[in-house]
Amino acid sequence: MLQVLEICESKMQKSLESLEKDFSSLRTGRASASLLDKIRVEYYGNETPINQVATISVPEARMIVIQPWDKSILSAIEKAILKSDLGLPPNNDGKLIRLNFPPLNEERRKTLVKSAKATAEQSRVAIRNVRREAMDELKKLQKSSEISEDEQKDAEAKIQKMTDSYIVEVGTLTDDKEKEIMEI
Repeated sequence: MLQVLEICESKMQKSLESLEKDFSSLRTGRASASLLDKIRVEYYGNETPINQVATISVPEARMIVIQPWDKSILSAIEKAILKSDLGLPPNNDGKLIRLNFPPLNEERRKTLVKSAKATAEQSRVAIRNVRREAMDELKKLQKSSEISEDEQKDAEAKIQKMTDSYIVEVGTLTDDKEKEIMEI
């Protein structure tokens, strides 16, 4: 029974961490190096994460600077950024690439908020699925007489409480991200 609770908690925590990672790559009006985490660059025949071939810095709130360690891959980095869904034109000066973040218009901000809420809902569904799996596992344990009915009810109450706290945490993260997106 204890193992079921630990596995449940671990899976719910992973769902929350996944949401945080998704939110960090969601573009807001501010520059963030994590926006480039999913971008891969063709480097010596391999698809390599951009942060493994260049130094990425955020010198200003609305600018990312990418300085490759090998100048010969500047054009490959530029192509990878253009192919990505960032929607930012790279500014290549021959030594480094700058990404300037224009202020978001109201319509784009509302679209980003919708996207954040959809991502949050997927996390809530994942957390509820983990709860359902744990409840099913407890029922199996009770049917096979490995735990008593009282132990099952206690464990189910703990799982429900855990689920509620993770759902609240998802809501908090979503509200924070919405405020960040709607900030001018």
